[in-house]
Amino acid sequence: MKRNIKNTWSFVSGTIIGILGGLIGLGGAEFRLPLLAGFFGFASLDAVIINKITSLVVVSSSLPFRSQSIPWGDVASHWGIIVNILSGSLAGAWLGAHYATRMKTVVLDRFIMVLLIALAFGMIFGHSVMDGGHAAIVQAGTARMVSGAIAGVLIGMVAAILGVAGGELIIPTLVILFGVDIKLAGSLSLCISLPTMIVAFYRYTQSGAIEIFKREKKFLLWMIAGSIIGSGIGGRLIGIIPSNILVLVLGGILLVSAIKTFKKK
Repeated sequence: MKRNIKNTWSFVSGTIIGILGGLIGLGGAEFRLPLLAGFFGFASLDAVIINKITSLVVVSSSLPFRSQSIPWGDVASHWGIIVNILSGSLAGAWLGAHYATRMKTVVLDRFIMVLLIALAFGMIFGHSVMDGGHAAIVQAGTARMVSGAIAGVLIGMVAAILGVAGGELIIPTLVILFGVDIKLAGSLSLCISLPTMIVAFYRYTQSGAIEIFKREKKFLLWMIAGSIIGSGIGGRLIGIIPSNILVLVLGGILLVSAIKTFKKK
């Protein structure tokens, strides 16, 4: 693929995925990864790192946008939950990035495929769980703190290995384990995702795997620009398409694309 055409498709695909992500309240990294590894032909680890950098920028830009509807005061009042999950997710992100850079390519491909398939099924069957209000399944105390930290480790590892923000895992954890309102959970999720991704990104830089950024700087910048624009458009289109239908369709697309891309690789 010629460089100019590749950059153009980078912007277009970033915009489309950003719109879809904005509509359902996710960064869209789950859908970006199979595209990077399949359509654009990046090696799995390079695709993960490009995905990580893009997700990092998109999440950073999403925080101030959401503050218009979810005040910072509401987010700050739940600092204990943020710290609880971060206590595990930061360690998980470090471990995930550490092992991702040391896995054989074929093992990493299979591991990514399994994780993406799990996320797809989570979107298809688990999204309805978050539609209504829910009481926390674990009462406040030591048990909840331990559960939150363990969930954080798993979230951090998955986010680091896939290069995603982890919202698809963090939001259900906040709603089900802590009984947080779904809208507030979206903002808390961003506060947890951002430091978690920074730790994973730093670990990748230490391994030297970040060299892909220098080789594909223009491609990455075009994808970031499209992702930010798309997420802004998607956020304004909320309500036009029923989220439940959209999640089912996108979950199916993710399932098929993950299997086709990484089984082939």
